[in-house]
Amino acid sequence: MPRDPAALAEAAADAVAAGAHEVRIRPRTPCGGGSLSPRVVGPALTALRERVRVPVAVPADAWAEPDPERRVARVRSWETLPDLAWVAWHEPGAEETAAALLDRGVAVEAGLRPGTAGPALFARSSLALRVRRVAAEVPEAAGRGTETEAWPRALAAGSGVALLVHGVGATAWPVLRLARELGAAGRIGLEDSLVLPDGTRARSTAEQVRAALADPWGPSGRA
Repeated sequence: MPRDPAALAEAAADAVAAGAHEVRIRPRTPCGGGSLSPRVVGPALTALRERVRVPVAVPADAWAEPDPERRVARVRSWETLPDLAWVAWHEPGAEETAAALLDRGVAVEAGLRPGTAGPALFARSSLALRVRRVAAEVPEAAGRGTETEAWPRALAAGSGVALLVHGVGATAWPVLRLARELGAAGRIGLEDSLVLPDGTRARSTAEQVRAALADPWGPSGRA
């Protein structure tokens, strides 16, 4: 997976050329660790915006900054802002992180994962109607068939905000098909799956995007 700003920008440009409507990156330090430092996030965003004209999202989660208070401080210190930031609602400090992002004018994507406190916490949150959309994850352990579909179908029926659904590992491609069926946004990339629909190893996110928009996914699919 690309790490430095130039490699991230090249991968993003390839994905957009393949048909992606939005890109999501994880800015990393030179040693490969995640970071929300303005010295890491800023150069990555600048490099991407020189290559693409689509919205750019970054995850503002515990993987990038484990300490909730430091995570909020990092967001407040950003000099270059993403268009969208993903907040894992089950993690400590999610509300504070989302509030800091909204205060900075950054749209928030609420990441919800079944089997965690996230969905219930989000349902009670005063920020629920201020987020740009909900991102519902279907974990690999969810299995297949009706078990895979139940969680996003319930959200699609009851959510009052825009919905993105995505899978991880074995659920990534089936859930992408389900997203199209539900009329929801979907996503695909090396962060969620390392393979193509036929199980062969993907060489890039761009290759996955092309596969997502080709049969049997259909030209109306979204990546």
